[in-house]
Amino acid sequence: MKKIVLMALASLPALAFAQTGKYTVQGTIGALNAPAKIYLQFRQAGKTSTDSVVLKDGKFQFTGNVGAAPVIAYLELNQKGTGPGYKDYKGIYLENGTINVTSKDTLASATVDGTKTNREDALYTIAHKPVDDAYAALEAKRKAASDDVKKSDAFIKENSKAEKAIDAQDVQINKKFIQDNPDSFISLNALESYAYGADYVDIAPLFNGLSPAIKASESGKQFAERLPKLKAVALGATAPEFAEADTAGKMVSLSSFRGKYVLVDFWASWCGPCRQENPNVVKAFNHYKGQKFTIVGVSLDRPGAKDKWLKAIHKDGLAWTQLSDLKFWDSKTAGLYAVRGIPQNFLLDPDGKIVGKNLRGEDLENKLEEIFGKI
Repeated sequence: MKKIVLMALASLPALAFAQTGKYTVQGTIGALNAPAKIYLQFRQAGKTSTDSVVLKDGKFQFTGNVGAAPVIAYLELNQKGTGPGYKDYKGIYLENGTINVTSKDTLASATVDGTKTNREDALYTIAHKPVDDAYAALEAKRKAASDDVKKSDAFIKENSKAEKAIDAQDVQINKKFIQDNPDSFISLNALESYAYGADYVDIAPLFNGLSPAIKASESGKQFAERLPKLKAVALGATAPEFAEADTAGKMVSLSSFRGKYVLVDFWASWCGPCRQENPNVVKAFNHYKGQKFTIVGVSLDRPGAKDKWLKAIHKDGLAWTQLSDLKFWDSKTAGLYAVRGIPQNFLLDPDGKIVGKNLRGEDLENKLEEIFGKI
């Protein structure tokens, strides 16, 4: 299942205070001239920094100091020079050395090389291309289908089967890259994606196999701090207790559902993949709600967006308990469950033990049929 992962610029590590080197970002984008501008954005000392330069014959250059660890940044092209807008952008890694960015036309299609991490990122992009292409083709097929076709059981099953095959390919590509590149910061990003659908027993060995330098980096330390949380929500573990406000503002605890199988479903009204998955969740709920089964939705909607949350609940027909602290990626419960990507879910047995994770489409139906039998 294609998911939305916490990768916003505001969430990325800030540059280290100790400066150990100098970066130069230089390149050529066609033959553009003023008013066209290139913008460079990254995090420094807890704040987002933005620099810009006017293109001259397509050429541009940025320089600055950088810490020991690479820092992800975004280059953005605005041909009108009116400010950054993420319409034509390229992610790069700022690190000691010269980073070359070249394209005949758009920034999004530019090639990036010149430093270790950017070269490794290019290799990862090539390795991951079959998955990206497959997701794009599947999304195009979904958009081309009529609403009636998309609601049909045949389409849902076919889509679910295709997603499952792509997900399996994604897992293997990430795992191989991590194992083949233990001294790469890109492997930490790949591990983040891998951790979305994997269990602790598979995640921990991959992290432990990374080089001491990568594990000792700020990002490495942050991932290490998450490992106990990932272990706490591993298959067989007792799900951590939480309490959140429902749509009426009443506090509801997870333990109040003991005695039933409970699907804890993390989603948000702004999350496209979540909304696409909701019909499958509705179908499962309607099929098994007469049994000892229910769903608890935990939304990562933004502060001040309660109206959008409620509207999505109504539109998608989510007739089960819905909870949220409306804190976006700072959701307390999402943090407790080490959720860094949505949609994501955890199936609990009547004693609160986790017996399933990330069950989508037919997988959710099959798991519930395994528990309750054919109904």
